[in-house]
Amino acid sequence: MQDLVVVGAGPYGLSIASHAAAAGLRPRVFGRPMAAWRDGMPPGMFLKSEPWASNLSDPKGEYGLAAYAATQGVGAQHGVPLPVGFFASYGLWFAARAAPPVEERTVTAVRPRAGGGFEVTLDDDPATGGDGETVLARTVVLAIGVRPFADIPAPLRALPPERVSHSVDHADLTRFKGMDVTVVGAGQAALETATLLAEQGTAVRMVARSERLNWNTLPPPLERPLGEAARTPHTGLGCGWKNWLYARTPGLFHRLPASTRARVFSSALGPAGAWWLRERFERAVEVRMGESVAAAAPARGRIRLDLDSCRGSGAVTTDHVIAATGFTPGLDRTGPLDERLRRSLRTVGASGAPETDTVFETSHPGLFVAGLLSAPSFGPSMRFVFGATYTAGRVVRGVRRRLGTGSRHLQPGEPRETLPAGAAQTNWMESL
Repeated sequence: MQDLVVVGAGPYGLSIASHAAAAGLRPRVFGRPMAAWRDGMPPGMFLKSEPWASNLSDPKGEYGLAAYAATQGVGAQHGVPLPVGFFASYGLWFAARAAPPVEERTVTAVRPRAGGGFEVTLDDDPATGGDGETVLARTVVLAIGVRPFADIPAPLRALPPERVSHSVDHADLTRFKGMDVTVVGAGQAALETATLLAEQGTAVRMVARSERLNWNTLPPPLERPLGEAARTPHTGLGCGWKNWLYARTPGLFHRLPASTRARVFSSALGPAGAWWLRERFERAVEVRMGESVAAAAPARGRIRLDLDSCRGSGAVTTDHVIAATGFTPGLDRTGPLDERLRRSLRTVGASGAPETDTVFETSHPGLFVAGLLSAPSFGPSMRFVFGATYTAGRVVRGVRRRLGTGSRHLQPGEPRETLPAGAAQTNWMESL
């Protein structure tokens, strides 16, 4: 029986696997490495986060983004956005050096076993070498990324898939050349998708409920006068004390009442565009602000969208709708997870996301979650790559505790679990 199975091979899954291997757990990791970054983001997109806030986590901090950039002769500089393709390549580089081998297999079911542990069933697709194998595991970490939680507004859900999609569905936007496309949303995904469409010659408009767009500003230098730095400290989530709290004190966030956590999760760090995108967007994209999609229906081979606003109603006809409307974590979307097990888990208020303890273990012994699924428990930083550093070591600590190995003495030559580079600078409140 395996000590640990990690479901997912994105930044969180790979980081957890790296820490687990260093702790001697020999995990099995299933998934397509960096799938969301390779399969769900078209060429021309850039990281919104700063390079120094986009590290995957290994125990010794040897395989950060800057280390990869140095091997490529590229500078990972503050205030200079990096292409998402570069970040995906970094993740593959990290996987090859800092994590155990990833098995590119799909997990189709995770079921609890009588007496403890889990049965993890793999796909039986011959194209991937699948044979329907069932792996027995004492503990399981769900690090399934964001794609399962993609949100499409209710009025659009009845449209045929060739007429509506989510922004995360597209690794290539060239299929929309010569078409009319409507992008729904007001965050970075909506703004950047609409810009890329316009720049390739697609007729595009953006529809947003908000009355105005929010744009991040150019980040100040890392080295600043003490007074300025004290007023608006840098964090991996942007400048400011509120962001500092989200970034540096997930453990304190975890202590808040469930209703408060759910409310903050749903409202914090709302939709905003990157500073470097604004000029490109404003010169290329038609925007319909303060309008929402009230209804959608096929109309002579196209789609008619009925729009509502405080100014009245209107309509547009379009060939395709891209919903860049974010992600909602909930147990009802954790496909492989056994339904009876899902129903038994405690949740964070009405969020539908699982409640966890301080080491990301759910109310079912041995089942851990990471990434977006843990955000209602630990705060907004878990929606970003930045949160992987906080998560990885703590999850492995929880797994070892569940296995009964957390307090044992290390054997000669066994790697010691250490904090990632930079963790010593983390505020003491983070460990609460």
